[in-house]
Amino acid sequence: MNNLKKNDKEVLEEFANLFPILLNEIKKELEKIDFPKESIHWIETVIKANSTGGKMNRGISVLESLESLNEGRALTRHEIFQAQTLGWCVEIFQACYLVSDDIMDQSLKRRGKPCWYKQKRPNSDQEVGLAAINDSFIIESCVFILLEKYFKNESYYLNIVELFHKTGFQTQLGQLLDLTTQPIRGDFSSINLKNHTRITEYKTAYYSFFFPVALAMLMSKINHEQAFTTAKDILLPMGVYFQVQDDFLDCYGSPEVFGKIGRDIEENKCSWMICQAILNGTPDQINLLKKHYGFDNPTDVEIVKKIYKEINLEKIFKDYENTSYNFLIDKIKTTCIYLPPSVFLKILSKIYKRDK
Repeated sequence: MNNLKKNDKEVLEEFANLFPILLNEIKKELEKIDFPKESIHWIETVIKANSTGGKMNRGISVLESLESLNEGRALTRHEIFQAQTLGWCVEIFQACYLVSDDIMDQSLKRRGKPCWYKQKRPNSDQEVGLAAINDSFIIESCVFILLEKYFKNESYYLNIVELFHKTGFQTQLGQLLDLTTQPIRGDFSSINLKNHTRITEYKTAYYSFFFPVALAMLMSKINHEQAFTTAKDILLPMGVYFQVQDDFLDCYGSPEVFGKIGRDIEENKCSWMICQAILNGTPDQINLLKKHYGFDNPTDVEIVKKIYKEINLEKIFKDYENTSYNFLIDKIKTTCIYLPPSVFLKILSKIYKRDK
């Protein structure tokens, strides 16, 4: 039994130490089918490069949520291992979407390093390039190798497999909305908070917030529909709040701390920042934004950022952050009938006033 309460650093280290073991299991499955060694090395490199180096909050959330859902008793070693394994499945699953998202957005950096498609191929001076598209498919498939190996005999196996498929589809729908609601430059008719919230819920909130907690609930054999509804009602708004932070940091965050170079302005994104600028700007400021938002050159970007400063978007964001935090705290206190509040408070404490 695990009777000693670990601190955050110890939990993170223990979680990180499991990754090489799981990666080796994927390698062994590929060796069983007599796959070429060079190709196995490529797959190992792909998974390692894109699944590690992040904060691992989503993966850790599975174990922490399981602990909160089972307050009053210590988890067994088997339960801890299963939760950590599911957590890594979440992290690896996320990696496949990061790889494809960076290609579609033409991003340059991810977690402080060049995006995978911009990195050098294993044992080559060539860039990975569009081969990264297939790599994203392989990463996703490897998740199901791990799920089958470690969970096939669990009563909740089918439920977690279905949840992975459903979450993947929701994320893909969010990416579709993100790509197709980008307006024609100068046309702000589709840039509004309603569209921003819809994109965020599907692209970010489901897989980053609801997904890890729902996995822990399935492990705990919670099958009350209202419990899942409550979790969703709290975690989707939390995911929207998280994305608004991301949109703010995309513009004002330090690339060294944030881990990537923001490109929302250049890519004509339906960002919370531009939504607020439209709501709070003068007619002259909005006309200027229409002329300069969505263009990939430093002069246009600087003009947009100058208008953001004139509108004082930093203060608007800080006010939003405090309001959102109080809203979420109140929602947790008033709606957590079937689930312990600690499940949600732990997650909220990690993202409140974050800078990366």
